[in-house]
Amino acid sequence: MTQGRASFSEQLADDIVQLIRSESLGPGDVLESSRDLAKRFAVTTPTVREALRRLEATGVVELRHGSGTYIGPGIERSVLANPHRPHITRSSVIELVQARLVIEPGIAALAASARDTAALQRLEAATATALQPPVHGFRPALNFHVELAGASGNNLLRETVEALLHVRASEQTEIRFRYDDRNRDHAEHLEILEAVRDGDGGAAERLTRAHLTTIWESLEAADFGEVTP
Repeated sequence: MTQGRASFSEQLADDIVQLIRSESLGPGDVLESSRDLAKRFAVTTPTVREALRRLEATGVVELRHGSGTYIGPGIERSVLANPHRPHITRSSVIELVQARLVIEPGIAALAASARDTAALQRLEAATATALQPPVHGFRPALNFHVELAGASGNNLLRETVEALLHVRASEQTEIRFRYDDRNRDHAEHLEILEAVRDGDGGAAERLTRAHLTTIWESLEAADFGEVTP
């Protein structure tokens, strides 16, 4: 009985996602009310709310009490966070940097090869975020490393980096807390940007690896004490 209800809720959640995409709604846009969705799909309002809660857990929608339901950033992701994953540990924080160290240097080399004008403009804009203070652990506006992946011209790589930082958002916040040198971040981002702009894939790869290695080494040497849950 429970399994059947869950399967129906999952199907309804998929239908709502298809509706969002068919109407070209994006993050921040307002979704129809639960009552209107219930009428549209010929189901009860509680069933719609159950489906919306499923979507909320993965960031596809945001339920704002007294305001309505809004499209969340998860609508653009294929890799989504597990809302029930364990608390972070020192090992999981370092693991994130290690994963990025494997992925991102090669991405930087591809970006230097692509040299897409529009993508470079976004990457240039993203370099300034390193000088801005984080808000709840995250940099405002564009994320340099996500835009670097976008500059590779490979949408899957961009989505992979963006999803990785979202899935391990708590670890990324901890990295920002343990390694908070905005001036150095900015300087190293500028060097990577210049290499990409010059089409120097070797330099872009080397600089990105050095940038992430510095972060990794600082985390290895840090006394984590009590890691934020």
